[in-house]
Amino acid sequence: MADIQRPPASLVLFARGVIARLETWSILRVAVQEGWGGPNSAEKRTWLASEIVDAFEKQVPPPDDQYVEELLLQVMADEFDCIVEDESGEGVGKDIVQIWEESQSGKQDAILKFEESAGKLKGKKIDAQITSEENEEDAGDDDEWEDESDDEGVRVDEAPQLIDHRTRNEPEVDENGFTLVKRKGRGGR
Repeated sequence: MADIQRPPASLVLFARGVIARLETWSILRVAVQEGWGGPNSAEKRTWLASEIVDAFEKQVPPPDDQYVEELLLQVMADEFDCIVEDESGEGVGKDIVQIWEESQSGKQDAILKFEESAGKLKGKKIDAQITSEENEEDAGDDDEWEDESDDEGVRVDEAPQLIDHRTRNEPEVDENGFTLVKRKGRGGR
């Protein structure tokens, strides 16, 4: 039998932190809860975590928070038909980079806090109201939301008011008059 190599402890610690952070990201929680990614939405969240971990494991230097944010937003659009406009992806990207840095130095503070927060949220549903773009002007101040911190100082996002972009199927045309083809799915995986 072939020897199965175990990943380094720091990589396992990082993976745990990424999974926990994604489980506390409110927009992704709503997407999984409501099945926006289809019946296997939870598996897509796990797949996203593995893509992030793989990127950090293989890239030298490791990805920055902007790379992680762009990856998160692209996966939300492609896999969950959700355009994230609340800038929460930026905070998640920064948190994941912090988790990477801590895991590489052997620290676990942020990772344990995110795991604890994810444990507290497990099984709890988020009440989300979806509005179409036509009703967006009427929403007024209702579409603003604030971050809240739990007792441990970990930021837990409150669910923003969501905009339903799934009804818009207009082709996108570039400045040369060509229709842009958008790729859907997991990018070959």
